[in-house]
Parts: sequence; C-alpha cells; structure tokens
Amino acid sequence: MFAVGVDVSNARSTVAVLQSKTKVAIKPFEVQHTADGFAALVGKLNKLNGEARIVMEHTGRYYESFAMSMHQAGFFVSAINPLAIKEYQDGVSVRKVKTDKADAVKIARFALVNWEILPQYTPMDTIRYNLKTMHRQFQLSSKTKTALSNNLIALMEQSYPGAYKYFDSPVRPDGSQKWVDYVDTFWHVDCVAKLSQKAFVERYQKWCKRHGYNFSEKKAIELYADAKQKFALVPKSDTCKLLVKEAVSQLNAVSRTVETYRAEMDRLASQLPEYDTVMSMTGVGKSMGPQLMAEIGDIRCFAHQKSLIGFAGTDPIKDESGDKVSDSKPSSKRGSPYSDCCASQNAWVITGAACRKSQH
Repeated sequence: MFAVGVDVSNARSTVAVLQSKTKVAIKPFEVQHTADGFAALVGKLNKLNGEARIVMEHTGRYYESFAMSMHQAGFFVSAINPLAIKEYQDGVSVRKVKTDKADAVKIARFALVNWEILPQYTPMDTIRYNLKTMHRQFQLSSKTKTALSNNLIALMEQSYPGAYKYFDSPVRPDGSQKWVDYVDTFWHVDCVAKLSQKAFVERYQKWCKRHGYNFSEKKAIELYADAKQKFALVPKSDTCKLLVKEAVSQLNAVSRTVETYRAEMDRLASQLPEYDTVMSMTGVGKSMGPQLMAEIGDIRCFAHQKSLIGFAGTDPIKDESGDKVSDSKPSSKRGSPYSDCCASQNAWVITGAACRKSQH
C-alpha cells in the first residue's frame, strides 16, 4: 500500500508518497493545479505497484480541484479535518518543523496509521455545490448589510435622531425597507419640521403612493409632531444630504443582493428531495430551510444523529477522568461554524415562538 500525503496550497501542492512510516516511495515534489500537473501526478501514481490512497486537509476551496481530479482519475481520495492532522503526533520528536515537504510527509504517515478508517471523499452534486456557494455569499452580504445599516443609523442620529424607529415593516423582495426609503426622502429633521403640518401630510401621502406604501393620516401627524421635538446635531446642508443619500444607496444595493440570494437559495433547495421534510420542521421557513440544507449537505453522509450533531459542533465535550465527573459540559465547537450558526438561529426562533405561545 502507498500513502500519498498532499499539503494543499493555492495553485500548487506538495506531494509525498510513503510505503511505510520509514520507507519513502517518492520524495516530496510539487504539483501545479493545472490539467498538465494533475495528469503528470496520475502518471506517477499509476506506476506504483499497489493500492494508493490520497489524503489531504479539508482547506477551504484550495483542495477541491485536486480532490476532484484525483477522484475522477479513479483513486481513493480522503479529505481530513485539519484539526485531526494538527493533533496527530508524528513520531517521538518534540522538534517543530513547519515546511510544505514536512507537512506532506506527516499527512502521508497519518494516512498509514489510519488506513482502514479513512473517510472517502465524494464530490457534491451540482445543485448542492451551488447552494452551498450561494449560502456563503449570502452570509457575507448579510454581514455587509448589517454594517451598512448600522452606519446609516449612526448618520441619521446626527441629522434626524430616531428616524429608523418609525417603521418596522419587513424587507420587500426587492430589498427595500420602509424606514430606509423614508430617510432617503426626509434625510434631515428640518425636511419635516420646517413644513406646515398640512404640507407635510400631503407630501407624505405622495411619498407613500410613489413607493407603494399604505397611507395613514394619523401616522403622518405623529411623524410631524415627533419631528418638531427633535434636535439635530448637524445643520441641514448639501454635505449632510450627500452622506445620507450615499449611505442609503449602498444599503439598498446590498439589501437587494441579499434578497436575490435568498430567493435563489430557495429555488435551488426546492429541487432537493429533503426540501419538504426540512421545511416542515418547527422554526424553519423560506430563509432558514435552504441555509440548513446548504450547510448540512446530503444527510445520507451521516451515519447517525450524533454524527450530524458533531458536524455542527454542538456536541458536548466529554471530560471525565477517574472520580471526576463533570455535570455541566460546554459544546465542542469543533464543527462547521456556518452549521453552528444556522442551528443557533433556528433554536432562537423556536424559543421565541414557544415564549410567545406561553404568553397567550
């Protein structure tokens, strides 16, 4: 048997082939992540007289092209959690050596020790791959949206304090929000307070019609009365208007992207066989369901329930020795942070629903 250890990097990898822990079949060498580079590696491995198993670390996107090409070439490929490789003690030496060649050899020795229990890499189908990629972009855009929203609120506290609290309408499919549209038009408190009540009510009615919102004269009078009591930190000026308008434009653009991703994730997820089952779970809706499916992937890859819990990193740490028995055990947090985040969000939704139900 031949253990092929691969230390994956961007655009290239270092490969070492061991026949035993002390016998090197092929000295460490570099492989470019190109068609020619992969073809040359396949040619070398096919010349080996015995079974070869290729092992690498599961490192972001870097390993995927290497693993896919070797899998398509017919080799046994295993992508291991980097933490398992890190905690593997290679020999009895306490010296710390950190080079690509040394890492490739260490991974190959890890493969020899764990030969019988190496998990086999299986590439995801196109729908699941696109869904997972879409979810990662969705998460990034959501964080950006939160930052831009906080930035706009901070700016409005200078020109129109508390304006973001006037409306709590949900986000529209196009990403627009009522409070954002409101401050885009009434970007300074003087845009309201310097008008007469009648003039503002008429202007507010036209604004509601233009943006497709329901008009309420009572709400308009409340907005006007509140604006008369506001104190702005900065005067009404072209600079102030520019700052608010640009902040609104940035937020609307990202918010539109978030909603586009959300809709596309639901469309992709609806093509998967487990869609109806996931969507019927408590606390799962059009937004949370596709996120769970994106991060969990094919549920058939998990042998049992504990495997799924461990994948999310929510499994409790076992810390017992002799007479020591711990009653309170924190979660390991050794799993996917994205899966952990989805699980936590779903738990909050379920808890909130239960609290509201108990109040009624």
